[in-house]
Amino acid sequence: MSAQRACGVSELEQDTPLRVEIDGVAIALVKDADDVIHAIGDRCTHGDISLAEGFVEGKTLECWAHGSAFSLETGHPLNLPAYEPVPVYAVTIDGDDVLIDPTVTKEV
Repeated sequence: MSAQRACGVSELEQDTPLRVEIDGVAIALVKDADDVIHAIGDRCTHGDISLAEGFVEGKTLECWAHGSAFSLETGHPLNLPAYEPVPVYAVTIDGDDVLIDPTVTKEV
């Protein structure tokens, strides 16, 4: 599969997660304070909660339910109760389009 359009760059607000779904894969997109766009799996590995409903701080996305923060760059949890990482996807920008291939995770 090749990368597919997830949303427009203009649809992303800084430090505000956006949930998208591509071929049944839920992904949380975040444009951080440096205007870097990150794509990580949208489900917290601790409680199966949507991370797109969480809080962005720096390069982390915190689950609103139990407080586990995940690195936007690696997907690794930075504190308990989560201990398993979420997938991280490569992001390609083409004009205003944010493209993601949900079948390929980044090597971190």
